[in-house]
Amino acid sequence: MSTGRHRRPVPNELPPEAPALVVAVAGQIGTPDVAADVTSIVRVENPSVDVRMARVRVGRDDPEGLPAVLNSIAAGRPADQPAAIVVPLLALPYPAVTDAIRYDITQSGVNALIAESYNVSLTFAEALHIRLADARLARADRVRMFSIPTSADGIIVATVGGSHAAAAATPTAVLLAARLALPVFAAALDGSPSIGEAAAQLRQMGVGRIAIAPCIIGPETRPGDLEAACAAIGADSAAPLGAHDSVAKLVMLAYGQVLAQLEESSAQSS
Repeated sequence: MSTGRHRRPVPNELPPEAPALVVAVAGQIGTPDVAADVTSIVRVENPSVDVRMARVRVGRDDPEGLPAVLNSIAAGRPADQPAAIVVPLLALPYPAVTDAIRYDITQSGVNALIAESYNVSLTFAEALHIRLADARLARADRVRMFSIPTSADGIIVATVGGSHAAAAATPTAVLLAARLALPVFAAALDGSPSIGEAAAQLRQMGVGRIAIAPCIIGPETRPGDLEAACAAIGADSAAPLGAHDSVAKLVMLAYGQVLAQLEESSAQSS
């Protein structure tokens, strides 16, 4: 189903029994809590949706864990329909995290669905451009109407999630290259192609100043990995996407897509 350019991904009004939206966080919930910020944005912009946040891979008895949160949601909903739609807080596909979410859902015994990553390559290219400009690593885009001297002539879009994530980031890298008129490669902090391999490609092209644009939200990467990658290739880095508006948009698009599929299925069976 196409959402349309100006159509809201989620209806303004939903019945109380509609599936809750669970933002599933892989990794430690820290301070500042990016996951809480994203969840808060989604909740404020969609007051008719029951929005929760849960941690993945923390055990059945942890009150912040996904199994416990799902059981809390299911207690107030009909048993014959999905109680929740779980949206991984990921910018890109990360099979290990999706598998962990699937395991936690099974452990909970709750009827819940996992939302697949939605294609927002253009949105992420814009967000990465802004993050690079904020760090004085690229010219600002035309929308923001201010000028910053470019301090990098080659960009690496850094991902987590192995080769799957790096491949999924390629369209974003292509769009970012077009925006900046610079060579841009996607590479994984935890797989292949590696950050070092991407840096070597850029060096072979004559690039002297490399900057890293993390296409990550934050919690899904291990502490220190991004800093170590920067040190290894002698590059500066923009900030991760964090609680950028594009992340909240991703969450709502993913939830809305599954909700629309459920409504379509219900209409066909009635």
